Order: sequence, then C-alpha cells, then structure tokens
Amino acid sequence: MKKLKYLLGAAICGASLLGGSLQAQERQLRVYNWYDYITPETLKNFQDETGISLTYDIFDTNEALEAKLLSGNSGYDLVVPSNMFLARQVQAGVFQKLDRSLLPNWKHLDEQLMKTLQANDPGNEHAVPYMFGTILIGYNPDKVREALGEAAPLDSWELIFNEENISKLAQCGVTLLDSPSEILPLALHYLGLPPNSPEPGDYAKAEALMLKIRPYISYFHSSKYMTDIANGDVCVSVGYSGTFLQASNSAQQAGGRVTVDWRLPKEGAPVWFDMMAIPGDAQNVEEAHAFINYILRPEVVAPISDMVGYPNPNKDATELVDEQIRNNPHLYPTEEMQQTLYTLEPLPRNAERARTRTWTRIKSGT
Repeated sequence: MKKLKYLLGAAICGASLLGGSLQAQERQLRVYNWYDYITPETLKNFQDETGISLTYDIFDTNEALEAKLLSGNSGYDLVVPSNMFLARQVQAGVFQKLDRSLLPNWKHLDEQLMKTLQANDPGNEHAVPYMFGTILIGYNPDKVREALGEAAPLDSWELIFNEENISKLAQCGVTLLDSPSEILPLALHYLGLPPNSPEPGDYAKAEALMLKIRPYISYFHSSKYMTDIANGDVCVSVGYSGTFLQASNSAQQAGGRVTVDWRLPKEGAPVWFDMMAIPGDAQNVEEAHAFINYILRPEVVAPISDMVGYPNPNKDATELVDEQIRNNPHLYPTEEMQQTLYTLEPLPRNAERARTRTWTRIKSGT
C-alpha cells in the first residue's frame, strides 16, 4: 500500500521539524503510526524538549505495517502495531527488546492491563501500549431514522448483518473497515462461532453471510469513512471507536449540519491495543526510547486521548482525560460492557490463508 505522509501543518513545519540546530540534525527519529492518531502539539513539544529531528509517517491498516516490517528493512525506529499482529511479529523476531532503564515512566502503566498484554508479548519485553479501543458502529442519526424508522437497532450488529436492515441503509451509504482480521471475527461472532476460529470451514460460513450483505456496502476502507460520515456522504460505518468522536468534532467544526453518533453493540465487539515497538533494523534506538518515555507521561498522553477519543493505558492519566470522553461508555466501556468484549488472536497458518482468500472473494463480491 502506498505510504501516506502526515502533514503536520504550518505551526510545526519548517525549521522546527527539519532541524534548526546542530543537535536536531545529529539526533533523528523515524516514527510510523496510525492515521490521525496524535496531536501536532505532542510532536512539536517532543522535538522542542529533546532536540530530536522527527520524521512522522502514517499507515491505515495493520496489514500495510506488517508487510513493511516483514520485508526486513522497515526504515523506521518506532512503529505501532496492534496487539494481535504484535504477537506473531514478536515470534518472528521483528522487534528489539526494550531497555527498561530508559523508560522510568513505565511506572504509570496499568499493571492489570500489562498482565493481559503478556499473552501477546511475554514479559512485556518488546512493546508498550499506546491506546486501546473497540470496533463499533458509527452512524448519522437523521439518515438512519429516515431509512429504518425509530426502531432501528442501533445497539446491535443486526443493523449491519441483517440483510433487511442494510439493504435499506444502502441508499445513504454503508462502509466497513478494509481489514479481514477485524471484520471477519465480527461476522463469526454474529453467527455464534468463535471470533478467533482456527477452522477454515467457519470462514466459509462467514463468507456466505458477508456475500449476502456485500451488494449494500458502499466501500471498504480504513480511514476514508471518517471524512465521509462527517460530511454526510455515508450514514453508517463500522470502524474504530475513537474515529467517530473525531468525525463528530469535524462535523461540528464544519457548522453542525451533520450529526455523528456511535454505539458499542450489545452483543460485544473486539477490543484491541496499539503497541509502540522498536524494529530490529532501527537506527535510532535511544531516541525511540525517549519518545516512548515521553508518551508515558500522564500530562502528555491525556491530551492525545482527548483528541483521538481512545482510552490510554496510563493509570495516572485517566483523571486528566476530558470527562465527556472518560465518562462515555461507548468510548470507555463500563465493567458490564467489558464482559462482552473479546480480544483478537493470531491464527494458525491454514486458517489465516482461508481468511485471506475469503476476504478477497468478499471484496470482489464473487
């Protein structure tokens, strides 16, 4: 996939990022992170404080990042894979081990969360969580009510996987993430099958379900939907939880003509963690640790959560996050809602091949 460049804007471009001093020219850092996933101020303040010259590029799928990492020449010092991809990348020896002596702000991380992540990274040796969230349904309330009436099942995957519902929503536009590792587990779970099923035959059942609704899906993409739902060009999207807060903010800034809302379906959804890790071919390892340690400051990570709408793993930052975000159960799930969430796991090779072939057929509609 073509690499996207993150445009930092006039406030932090020019000399501040290209390096206006000898120190900035000597110390470099190359970061590869998700689309629209950090505040420009964070990047500027990090560079101003450390004198490190920063190159910051973006991607929009785990598959795109993994292809670069597995090539053996990523070109980056710090990358941000999701936890289910991280597990097999750690097994493949893609990442360096972290030097905890360079990460004194590790103390702010939530201990229970870190224990959970050892399933993907034993001993938490290779990665530090950045943000986490769920996959849920974002929608335009006015257009959905117009298509389905007041009884629209907004809090259920029936809105998407029930052919009667999605066929009516097609008139105003429905989009899905272009990610087999995240959408197919949803289909499996909806069918009452294990979302991380290792059985190739289960993917045939998910394919049959997806092909029924395929004619009513406008497109598959992992970032375009944010703009389209904010503009009113589509009315329903399956996407990452925080992106709908961002889309709602964009719609309000554009005059409030469009309303964007979102729901975590009652049947449950995947929960994912995006992890900061240092590739084996990184050239600026000390600088990568400096960036991780900077992000681990409560006062640094809280404003990022405010902008992107995702919870962060920093136990000392939660009270600093805007209460409208931390008190929104569809962004920060309640304990009851957390019981419905499930993690995504790497698949055996034969199941992974079946999932990939299934996705190709679904996207082509054949």
